[in-house]
Amino acid sequence: MRKIHLSLAILFLIIISACEKDEDQEQPLSLEKVSGFVQKGPYLNGTNIAIAELTETLAHTGKIFSSQITDNKGSFEIKNVELSSQYVELKADGFYFNEVSNQNSAAQLTLFALSDLKAKSSLNVNVLSNLEKNRVNYLISKGSDFTSAKNQAQGEILSIFEIDKSDIAESESLDISVPGDDNAILLAISVILQGYLPVSDLSELLANISTDIQEDGELNSQSLGSALINNAMTIKPGEIRANLEARYELLGMDVVIPDFEKYVNLFIEETEFEFTGGIKYPESGKHGLNILDPEKTNYATGTYSMIAIIPEGMTLRVKIKGEYHWYYPAFQSETGWDRSSWNSDNSRDFYSLRSGEIDFKMMLEAFNDSTAINSYTNQIDIFVFENEAKEPTWTKVISID
Repeated sequence: MRKIHLSLAILFLIIISACEKDEDQEQPLSLEKVSGFVQKGPYLNGTNIAIAELTETLAHTGKIFSSQITDNKGSFEIKNVELSSQYVELKADGFYFNEVSNQNSAAQLTLFALSDLKAKSSLNVNVLSNLEKNRVNYLISKGSDFTSAKNQAQGEILSIFEIDKSDIAESESLDISVPGDDNAILLAISVILQGYLPVSDLSELLANISTDIQEDGELNSQSLGSALINNAMTIKPGEIRANLEARYELLGMDVVIPDFEKYVNLFIEETEFEFTGGIKYPESGKHGLNILDPEKTNYATGTYSMIAIIPEGMTLRVKIKGEYHWYYPAFQSETGWDRSSWNSDNSRDFYSLRSGEIDFKMMLEAFNDSTAINSYTNQIDIFVFENEAKEPTWTKVISID
């Protein structure tokens, strides 16, 4: 009899345990509303929002709740959300305010977020939540639970940007318009990814990083890493802060933009990815050899180009010092260069007016009279200042034969 009672007790415990396990796996939810923000910068009125119900293994159940953003703050709200599972995928597809260029995006960008709504009814969508998605799916396919997969994926993504913060809040609770280190991290990553890229290139960058990190959590592509440091080196954090503050003020919001600049600087200082996005100085332009070619110092009397290829967001100033040996046609159009008056040290400054290729016609002339005064040294000093540098980025001396 005791054996029968013991068997019944064990069977009862097994049934109870199985029920508890089922309850852990499936949590039917009835939510009055699900709300939040979609941010790159803030997404615009008309952005499409879709919440898809997922199983514990993140498979789609087929149940979808749709809505739209109805303001320019990026806020959304979906009412009367009835779920059989606590896990959801939120997809946002729309235009957004580009905090780097200070204008609305020219095309739509799709961002995702995965979330567990068991203990909350609000979630935000951003680049960090988007980058996690593929990695979380992979980890869960290998047996990880949702919470562990989310934490691991988030930590791995932060590591790409040289950030170590184990206690950071989950990505879908972060907000670029609220102060605090966690929100500053989101904004720093957001602006580094954006750079001066058009939406198509940003979308490709996000997708390629997501694919690269999916299986091992590491960014192995050096070209993708270079794209990140190239962006970080060219953006102007002070302008970005001013752009966001003005945007939110226009929207009637009194916000404090978090201190994202320190995390941009941290990435620049600590990353091992190679910067490849600097100003290029071709060997020649449409007028001849380039006087800005860093490798060339000897030139003959003749006509030359002063040509540079400038990435979006970067600037260039060239100071040319020397009398009599160089001159240029007074009227040149669409060169991409502007120039100063003569400086007191017999020099003149030339400024880039735009990004892309800029080319200016220059003439060099040597004097061979042995009785010439000291000024006729047949040399010109060139000082190059990249990206608003106070000191020359590099210099060279041209000798004219």
